[in-house]
Amino acid sequence: NLIKEYGSDILESKNMDIMKESIQHGRTSVYEHSISVAYTCLKLVDEYNLKVDRRSLVRGALLHDYFLYDWHDHDKGHSLHGFTHPATALENANRDFDLNDIEKDMIKKHMFPLTPKPPKYTEGYILCVADKICSSKETLNRKQ
Repeated sequence: NLIKEYGSDILESKNMDIMKESIQHGRTSVYEHSISVAYTCLKLVDEYNLKVDRRSLVRGALLHDYFLYDWHDHDKGHSLHGFTHPATALENANRDFDLNDIEKDMIKKHMFPLTPKPPKYTEGYILCVADKICSSKETLNRKQ
């Protein structure tokens, strides 16, 4: 499993507990969402035979939502979460992990086009697509 191989240090870090307890979309935790996005990234790479840095792809995907707060709590200043969380996730990930340029760019630009600059690397575009696929599924599958 490439997710475990490339991301074990991330998955075993203490802040993963925050991500496991925080809801992302519907009933899906941020932790579950991040793993699903990493899996979907790898699936897209295999399906379309894309040449990428798989290690960076997995690590960037696992950390793309590493913002470590409940974004549903608008009283705490999270009303612009969709626009601001990539910078927060990058700041936190930079603090806790050794990131390369691809991973940093992926995290910072994964909300394109909400964030105005597009990704610099193929891995970032794959993350944008995978994140939107997973977010849509998670949002649409929630019970009303």
